Amino acid sequence: MAAATTEPAVGLTIQEMSRRSGFTEPTLRYYEKIGLLGRVARDESSGHRRYGHATAERVVALSCLRSAGMTVSGMRRYLELLAQGDSAAAEQRDLFASQAEELAADIERLQLRLTYLRRKADLWDAVLRGDTAAEERAAEDVTRLMNQFTQ
Repeated sequence: MAAATTEPAVGLTIQEMSRRSGFTEPTLRYYEKIGLLGRVARDESSGHRRYGHATAERVVALSCLRSAGMTVSGMRRYLELLAQGDSAAAEQRDLFASQAEELAADIERLQLRLTYLRRKADLWDAVLRGDTAAEERAAEDVTRLMNQFTQ
């Protein structure tokens, strides 16, 4: 699990960390609460969070993982394995390989949706031009693509 940080209370504010990482402020608070970030240092005078260098690096790494579709439980597992060091290399490899496969499948689904939208645009372009042959071809393509959504 995430260890408590011993960093001094200097560094990025929660707003700055949010902008840098792409996480919302409530997400940063939640990740701290559930232990993904460890204990975030606080400014002594205000009590506001201050993300030191090591914590900021962890947040950015988690942001990369999240943007690749990794779940909170996956990120938690990553941090557990990271704490084990090189002895967990095989498990880290498997974790990332599995996530890469999931992301590839997501990309494939998105590519299908992109093609569908482009064919729909082609269909309406053919309607605008009054090109019934092109309209029929586009309609067939759209129907074929729609059938792939249910496979």
